[in-house]
Amino acid sequence: MSGICAGRVVVVTGAGRGLGRAHALAYAAEGARLVVNDLGVGLDGTPDPDSPAAQVVAEIRAAGGEAVAHGGDIATPEGAASLVTTALETYGRLDTLVNNAGFLRDRMLVNLAEDDWDAVVRVHLKGHFLTLRHAAAHWRAEAKAGRTPVARIVNTSSGAGLLGSVGQGNYSAAKAGIVGLTLVAAAELARYGVQVNAIAPAARTRMTEQTFAATMTAPETGFDAMAPENVSPLVVWLGSAASEGVTGRIFETEAGRITVMEGWRPGPTTDKGARWTPSEAGETALKLLGQAETPGHVYGA
Repeated sequence: MSGICAGRVVVVTGAGRGLGRAHALAYAAEGARLVVNDLGVGLDGTPDPDSPAAQVVAEIRAAGGEAVAHGGDIATPEGAASLVTTALETYGRLDTLVNNAGFLRDRMLVNLAEDDWDAVVRVHLKGHFLTLRHAAAHWRAEAKAGRTPVARIVNTSSGAGLLGSVGQGNYSAAKAGIVGLTLVAAAELARYGVQVNAIAPAARTRMTEQTFAATMTAPETGFDAMAPENVSPLVVWLGSAASEGVTGRIFETEAGRITVMEGWRPGPTTDKGARWTPSEAGETALKLLGQAETPGHVYGA
């Protein structure tokens, strides 16, 4: 198959449904060979009797593409390692990693159980870290052997991670952590031929259909702005060789809109040249806040 990813081997986590499925199908349509990872769990991370990864693999093969399923838990060292191994043993290479897997356990902070905090941070943040680490180790070895790859990692953050979201303290913290991880990975891995970027998508998935039901309903006619397929073209481009030189960036994407996000940067400042008293510090802080831009809206506030 031809396309901007022809010949590339792409791993997509959480690819059995929603955004991950859309990404996998879009990569296959552009000529990539896929490893489709999905643990096959429910919205809250509990076991699901279906095998969504196998269903996506069947779709790709029916369209003339190449794909294999991977059902390991990418938030474990063994599962993350086997994900990379599956790509190497099946296709002999790995070019792109798309970290997408995750689920929700929404609660207000005062009602948020420790187990629900740990579970969400584990799958989103630890799941990103472990797969990234194992893929990066492979690419570093390739670079040191004189075979510098044209490697790409696309992470998945969220508007909740950039601005916060009421009732989603665990999810927002994990998604904010993914932004930090993306920036560090982009800086550390550039020498090995690896580019690392992240998206903050808005689309209709099992998670958002419940949380934002009013805005996620599909229209009866016209452009379906919240279709997950709208997000995938940018993800495919970021995972291709065509994105050369783009790394350490965060993109917000939904419907037909793509936005380059500009994160924390210095705003108004003043320097006394000596230690402040608490009253002076407070007065100065209020003055600086009056000069600063109003922060973004917290979702649900």
